[in-house]
Amino acid sequence: MARPRWHESLTQPRSRIWKGWERFVALWAVINLFAVAVDLTYVPLRAFWLQRSLQPLPAMPLAVPLPMVPDITPWMDPLKGIEPHRETQSFLAAFAQLDAAMSGHRAGEPLTPRQGERLRQQVRLTHQMVESDPFQATVGSGTLETIKNHLRRRAQRDSSKDAVSRLLSPEWLTRQSWDEERRFWQRRVLPLVERNYWRSMDETGRPTDHFWRWDLLLFQSVFLLDILLRAARLRRRLPGLSWRDALLRRWIDLPLFLPFWRWLRLIPVLERLHSAGWINLEPLRAVISRGVVALLALELFEVLALQFLDGVQQQVRSRRWPMRLRALRSHQTVMSQEERELVELTRLWAPLLLGRVVPRLAPELRGVLGHALRQSLERTLVPAPLRQLQPLREVEQGFSRQLAQGMVESLLDLSRGAGARLGRRDDEQLRLLQHCIDRFWEELALVLEEGPALERSQDLICGAIERLKRNYLSQVSRAGIQGLIDELDQLMNSDAPSLAADWIAVEGLPSKNPSSTAPTTGSDSGRTPEGDHPEGGVNRA
Repeated sequence: MARPRWHESLTQPRSRIWKGWERFVALWAVINLFAVAVDLTYVPLRAFWLQRSLQPLPAMPLAVPLPMVPDITPWMDPLKGIEPHRETQSFLAAFAQLDAAMSGHRAGEPLTPRQGERLRQQVRLTHQMVESDPFQATVGSGTLETIKNHLRRRAQRDSSKDAVSRLLSPEWLTRQSWDEERRFWQRRVLPLVERNYWRSMDETGRPTDHFWRWDLLLFQSVFLLDILLRAARLRRRLPGLSWRDALLRRWIDLPLFLPFWRWLRLIPVLERLHSAGWINLEPLRAVISRGVVALLALELFEVLALQFLDGVQQQVRSRRWPMRLRALRSHQTVMSQEERELVELTRLWAPLLLGRVVPRLAPELRGVLGHALRQSLERTLVPAPLRQLQPLREVEQGFSRQLAQGMVESLLDLSRGAGARLGRRDDEQLRLLQHCIDRFWEELALVLEEGPALERSQDLICGAIERLKRNYLSQVSRAGIQGLIDELDQLMNSDAPSLAADWIAVEGLPSKNPSSTAPTTGSDSGRTPEGDHPEGGVNRA
């Protein structure tokens, strides 16, 4: 569950050995993630690892060499069951012999018999490669088509075989320098031929892949040991926890052991880096969890609200209302400890409210009651023409003040007496009160049973609840998740300073605001704060 943003993460004390082990496992997980990424992309990107160069535009002979990139093909090819293709390797070996034989040849010089033999051999192998298409099973037929296009453009022929026969003919090489022709073949043809390979199959008919053995031996064994150590530490801290529950606490490490969907290992790797203290994923977690929690909260609120309202409707439509009302009588219910506590709390608070709090409100009550009486006297007793006479108004005010004071004193005496009586235990009073309440429930049940009020009340209440479901829940759905998130951000940003001030006040820490500790000056220096009044902050009469 997402932790609320106002809760700080509680860091548990960890030993140096355990902290070092966590960092080692996190680093090992990063290495494993990199190895898995290389394994997943090695076959499609084998040409890059083999030639270690980037070709931004395939249509142009532009390649950016990357000599700092290591050549991993000697280690990865055996793991993937990749071997050199015989036909393309024969082509490359023959071209190397041709290059050695043609080295030093200049334009206009005749060819030797050895050079002519090498040229005929290279033409034969090139024609054989064009006819058999050895690239189809591995890198695809598009490679051969690219080679054909380069040969056609170079020789200006429509047929690729005719283009090969012309480019490797003695007449063409007599007019052209071999150095220039070598650059063409090494830049446009040979790199494409080098990409071809042959890959073996295992017993199941799938391409050979031995990477899982190294993954199991070097990485997954370390991850399993780490999970067992974490489960053991958790069971030592919580002795009642079983091994199954302790291992389930590390469910996030499950992608580290899956033979499929291995790109999901990114999630446990990020979690381990976060727990090791190398990266901070809290902002990202807050953003993701905020949207998820808002969506789930909206859906959950709709379901719970609808279920609650449906339950209320079922209870309202029930025919057992009179029976349930009769069940509220005191002789048919068993008073629980909670009800006794409620009675005792009422007995404690009633004398305080009626005997001490209400009498202190005497000035305010006299003012309110006097104003009401004066308004009533002006409307009823005094005619409109006589309301402008000052002596009559003074008499009217004095009379209403005295009348209000007498009424308030009577009410306060009654309140004090009631509070004192409620503070004492009176079994007879309690019995009479229970009898009155029981008679009330009994009479209400009889009235509902005899007349049509029960059905009419049920229809009205259920209709109001139905309108509430249609109107309110539909408005909640139309409100939108983004509006709720924006409103939450505004509330949190606006309440952050006040929450911090409240926390400082509760904890008793000194405030950083210099104005809070500045001495008071002027007329405010001798003023008593409202909350520190010697009599409790009220004006006694």
